[in-house]
Amino acid sequence: MSETGASMNVPLIDLKPQHEALRGELLAAVARVFDSQQFILGEEVRRLEEEVARYCGTEHAVGCASGSDALLLTLMALDIGAGQEVVTTPHTFFATAAAIARAGARPVFVDIEPRTYNIDPAKIEAAITERTRAVLPVHLYGQCAEMDEILGVAARHNLPVIEDAAQAIGAEDRGRRAGSLGVAGCFSFYPTKNLGAAGEAGIVTTNDAALAERLRRLRAHGGANEYQHEELGFNSRLDTLQAAVLRVKLPHLDSWSQARRERADTYTRLLADAGLAELVTPPFVREDALHIFHLYVIRTPARETRDALIEHLRQNGVGTKVYYPVPMHLQQCFASLGHKEGDFPRAEAAANETLALPLFPELSEEQQQYVVETIRRFFA
Repeated sequence: MSETGASMNVPLIDLKPQHEALRGELLAAVARVFDSQQFILGEEVRRLEEEVARYCGTEHAVGCASGSDALLLTLMALDIGAGQEVVTTPHTFFATAAAIARAGARPVFVDIEPRTYNIDPAKIEAAITERTRAVLPVHLYGQCAEMDEILGVAARHNLPVIEDAAQAIGAEDRGRRAGSLGVAGCFSFYPTKNLGAAGEAGIVTTNDAALAERLRRLRAHGGANEYQHEELGFNSRLDTLQAAVLRVKLPHLDSWSQARRERADTYTRLLADAGLAELVTPPFVREDALHIFHLYVIRTPARETRDALIEHLRQNGVGTKVYYPVPMHLQQCFASLGHKEGDFPRAEAAANETLALPLFPELSEEQQQYVVETIRRFFA
């Protein structure tokens, strides 16, 4: 590794190389949609739904406007609402808990497993009450939660499991794809995801035909057609343009995920070679899981160290970000739930001690060497 300290800019994520590699195909797909003048749902969406269902190993997939809507639509389709509770994690993106609240239910938080940062299955049962109607684990950073344990607890209480797989398309738990394990899997195609649209888009996967049909109604104002409405839904249809873009990208997803895994392995090796393994903790990968590394998140011993390291990286041109700096139970909008600092210490520690390093399929080893060398200089 270079000791020169020569400056280099390494962004947290760079979407341009992927676009350039597929530019012709993407522009052709967009032109095809414009030529058809079919901009809402239609054949492109239907075919994307079939392709994503096949990729995830499910019978059905229902496209919608975003990953956030995927969660909300699923909760609505399961009749989860006022006076009811959904067990989930406090260490996640806001949409997870917000969807529960938007449905009218109460998010009930369970602390995380400290190595994977996913919900701790051993703590779920104690959080279940007579008002609990579902368990909603998050497959964080691209690694599945321990689904056998979660499904076992849920089955004992006759509860559906909804997978928040927004960061985990293609990830596996004991050989089974994310989104195929619970009653439904909710995915986001936000542009920075491993499979990213050219804007907002989402999808729900399921093996339940009746649930899929209800999701299709709910995403279109609750109606089987334009002017007949069986129930109250809302407008969350998937744009045809987004479906066309995603169909170009989906065949490349596995190779992109493999590239992410290779770069994650390189980071872990470089950190060890630089003598940093005792100073920063690299991601833990479960032996029975296939991690797709949406993010490569390291951990420092304390918040002061983490924050100083972030500033050092930024000053040296290295992009970084904290996922997620404020746990859900400490968000102002959830103050009515009555939580306080210390209620979920593992989630709070993760929020205070972790940071993400640059990671995208086209990241070069030279860039990774620079990132790790910059970290080494911080601790020198």
